[in-house]
Amino acid sequence: MHTSRRPAHRLPFPPVPLLYNLQKALLRNGETAIHMRLRTKLTAAALLAALLFALATAARFLELGGELLSLEALRENAARLLNRPYFHIGELAITPVFLFKALLFVLLLALSARAVRMALRRHLLDRTALDEGQKYNIGRLTQYLIFFLGLIVGLESIGVSLASLAVFGGALGIGIGFGLQDTANNFIAGLILLFERPVKVGDRIEVGGLDGQVVRIGARSTWVRTNDNIVIVLPNSEFIAKPVINWTANDRRVRFLVPVGVSYSSDPEIVRRVLLEVAAENQDVLAEPAPDVIFTGFGDSALNLELRVWTTTQVHRRPIIRSDLYFAIFRAFRQHGIQIPFPQRDLHIKSVDVGIPVHPQPQ
Repeated sequence: MHTSRRPAHRLPFPPVPLLYNLQKALLRNGETAIHMRLRTKLTAAALLAALLFALATAARFLELGGELLSLEALRENAARLLNRPYFHIGELAITPVFLFKALLFVLLLALSARAVRMALRRHLLDRTALDEGQKYNIGRLTQYLIFFLGLIVGLESIGVSLASLAVFGGALGIGIGFGLQDTANNFIAGLILLFERPVKVGDRIEVGGLDGQVVRIGARSTWVRTNDNIVIVLPNSEFIAKPVINWTANDRRVRFLVPVGVSYSSDPEIVRRVLLEVAAENQDVLAEPAPDVIFTGFGDSALNLELRVWTTTQVHRRPIIRSDLYFAIFRAFRQHGIQIPFPQRDLHIKSVDVGIPVHPQPQ
């Protein structure tokens, strides 16, 4: 009995293995920082491709009049299914094949724009005297510019006239007016932050009761890292609509105030000299501008003075430098016999001639 084996037919297209190999290659050769985002985007593309692949495969098992379709009919049905236009933009027909190609194009364009930003940062910006915030802004704006220019060129190359997108622009405007107000507000606020630069990457800020260092400014949100190494994501509009304290807007030199109280028996001049010696011994305190001590007033039980020091190394850890100075001040005061007062109250009891009635408690 002779059994003929039918040759294995090629599928209309093998999208999943292609994307899987592309993902492996990019993850092997790409930057570590974008692995998670790249994996997410390529997984989404693979799912869409798998859906199209499943639809094309299902067409192979369609029966017409109880008989299995021929190979040529299967190919025609699969091609008809994948090239069927669902709607038109001008003269451009939107088909599943077109959507897959467009998605792949956008992913590759985004990866290319990011690669250009990283290469620009590594080979050019890191060799300049620009600060961290300026390097970040230049790289981010370059990435946005390349992506949008590439998107426009891609649309024009496939025959999409930008004028035909006016109706979609109007629909987008209505959507922004109703449901995307916050997203549009945050995106515009992000552009303001990049151009006006009231807040830069690396700045130490306080906003809405939050104290931390800016580590990333994105299109929609800004990442702020606290001293506990917790990253808090804030909408960009928070930096435009609310007051922001930027400790390092001009430079990284920041002055800290250390209030001190001594007893009335202490000599303020000696206390002043001891405080300046303590400040000079601290390695985080700058010699220029020089530390100084001011006499702020007479308290209820103490002479109130204030040590004022400048630093650039402890901007992000203000409690630490104050703690180090207080430890050193306490040791120095003990060595010089300077007393640190504490509130005291005197209670005077006066005798009275009037009798105080005492009522016996009932048994």
